[in-house]
Amino acid sequence: MPAPKPIIIVGGGLAGLTLGIGLRQKGVPVTVWEAGHYPRHRVCGEFISGRGQDVLARLGLLESFFRAGSIFARTAAFYLGRASSPVRPMSTPALCLSRFAMDALLAGHLRQAGGELREDARWRDEDYGEGVVRANGRRLQPREDGCHWFGLKVHAHNVLLAADLEMHGSQTGYVGFCRLRGGEVNVCGLFRRTAGKPDSAQTWRDLLRGQPGTPLWERLAGAAFDQGSFCSVAGFSLKPHRAVSRSECCLGDALTMIPPVTGNGMSMAFEAAEMAISPLAAYSRGGCSWSETRQSVAEACDRAFARRLAWARCLQWMMFTPLLRAMPGSAVLHSDLLWRLMYAHTR
Repeated sequence: MPAPKPIIIVGGGLAGLTLGIGLRQKGVPVTVWEAGHYPRHRVCGEFISGRGQDVLARLGLLESFFRAGSIFARTAAFYLGRASSPVRPMSTPALCLSRFAMDALLAGHLRQAGGELREDARWRDEDYGEGVVRANGRRLQPREDGCHWFGLKVHAHNVLLAADLEMHGSQTGYVGFCRLRGGEVNVCGLFRRTAGKPDSAQTWRDLLRGQPGTPLWERLAGAAFDQGSFCSVAGFSLKPHRAVSRSECCLGDALTMIPPVTGNGMSMAFEAAEMAISPLAAYSRGGCSWSETRQSVAEACDRAFARRLAWARCLQWMMFTPLLRAMPGSAVLHSDLLWRLMYAHTR
């Protein structure tokens, strides 16, 4: 029997590392190229909401997440300006762990499984051809619909939340809170700036705190920020993309980004990685061509994510429409039917 063909994974984030671990469990030679290093902070909501926890359990990784300090988020609340929703229980608790700990944990699992991990090694080849999986994060998109999108993230203490997960919307973006262990809170914001307008003098603290008099402002009034955890990201697109339209085998944000307001991006990374394991293992053993493998992975991702992405785009629009900041906004936030509908269809 010929030796299995090796798989190269470009990008050592959630999707890339999880795929590498799954392939090593099937005896496939794997090399992961990661431009950064571990551990490090990343712009991320830092909670797994959806099917991602089931993926971790099937791969034998979930217990190690708990040992690393994961906690459950069981309640959530939405805010639009001064209007707020009730604190609602989540039908399935989200699993919360900082990316600083999570990525390093997965990197350790990959190495223990016999995978090769090249840190601080940027993939220079423009070709993502046969045997190469692209999982290296967002594709550069400086402008979308006349706007620039950018994200900010920092950890903080002395943040009193009404729910385990909170989302606060404003005219220019939204800020999410997630409880972590030890009383720490992850503060992560997505903002848009109209192209052509001069940059404001606002600092990252100003942007995250929002407008005086809002619940967001009150949450962060006495916050003690961990400046070493601050990070930012820019130049990305939130338009949904179909996997079958890509010429490469793509996973995670390299395939498509779901609007962060859904809190489903991390889960999608784990799910996509699991869906790619069997087709790539079959290719490695000579059971199918690379073209067939890439098509199989793409079709599986599109089946799993197309509806989610469509509903997420609707929810993203709702967060920014001026109508919901008037009187109708309060009624929408209090609608249990809308909450259940959006929650179910974006996961």
